[in-house]
Amino acid sequence: MDVSNLRVALFSGNYNYVRDGANQALNRLVDYLLRQGAQVRVYSPTTDTPAFEPAGELVSLPSVPIPGRGEYQFSTGLSAEIKANLAEFDPHIVHISSPDVAGHRVLTWARAHDIPVLASVHTRFETYPRYYGFGFIEPVFVALLRRFYKRCDAIVAPSASMIEELREQGMQDDIGTWSRGVDRHIFTPARRDLEWRRSLGIADEDMAVGFLGRLVLEKGIDIFAETMVELRDRGVPHQVLVIGEGPAKEFFAEKVPEAKFVGFQQGENLGRAVASMDVLLNPSVTETFGNVTLEAMACGVPVVAADATGASSLVIEGETGHLVPPRDITAYADKLAAYAANPDLRRGHGEAGARRADAFDWDTINGAVADTYLRLIEQRRSGGTSA
Repeated sequence: MDVSNLRVALFSGNYNYVRDGANQALNRLVDYLLRQGAQVRVYSPTTDTPAFEPAGELVSLPSVPIPGRGEYQFSTGLSAEIKANLAEFDPHIVHISSPDVAGHRVLTWARAHDIPVLASVHTRFETYPRYYGFGFIEPVFVALLRRFYKRCDAIVAPSASMIEELREQGMQDDIGTWSRGVDRHIFTPARRDLEWRRSLGIADEDMAVGFLGRLVLEKGIDIFAETMVELRDRGVPHQVLVIGEGPAKEFFAEKVPEAKFVGFQQGENLGRAVASMDVLLNPSVTETFGNVTLEAMACGVPVVAADATGASSLVIEGETGHLVPPRDITAYADKLAAYAANPDLRRGHGEAGARRADAFDWDTINGAVADTYLRLIEQRRSGGTSA
């Protein structure tokens, strides 16, 4: 079988109704597959106010808003209509990107119809409870995820560090790499705009510490805020540039009143905002890859990040930035203070990061996923299975 003959059923918990790094990667994958001649049908909850136009054919799944996080939808399963749609499409492979109710149901459906299943890991869901005061149930989440992933034929994860974590958790034996790419037309040092910085009140000589991402607790905004307080207490000169929107914006603004909030940015405006930082601080430990880390590196911006899955596979310590123990405020502040005192150091680390980002080409990366599809299909047809 060739990629051009493939029929892929892709299940997502959020394909296009709220923009994030995971669904951007999924849409790029679908676009790549369609350009190769494959047929793809995407199944996901939808809303009346999608964040962007989806790539490919999108079928709406039954869903309800998540309590307390109404911007997100939670699938309620597979209706008879969805099952009929799946049967009519007759996929060669099912790709599940979220271990939600629909993901569990379609996994059972695929196994009953002898169709291989590939799961992709985008978020460390098991870490979320710790940000909302329920860290004690994390082992339960891990056990539930293990049961889900062991029933799949294989997993793909975006970084070597995430693959190692999944192996240690006993999630699967067949785990491959689906990395992430970066658009070098948008994310480039050439997008740096001093006039735009000045319009925000950031002087040319100021060190702008940037945050990039949704403003939610699980992105580590509490650690970011505490680090800014530490810099203020030390008298380290800096500015704060925040790119993104989210339900925790008010909390963030209260903790970091000096921050320049520029809201949600996209396209060339996003590239300009990222390139106009002087250093990215990324304290999140929920990432499986860290798209924002790669985007900053591509813009020639050094990164100070939590030494956790995702960033630890991108940032080269002391060369493109620094990796810090996840909740060590003093260590974060030390690295940022060193950059504030030495502009040449942060310039050198930024240039090294831009060179490293050159290796992340989207079509090559997505071609590896297509190869995995074909391998699993051939494995199933030859009578083998890893599920």
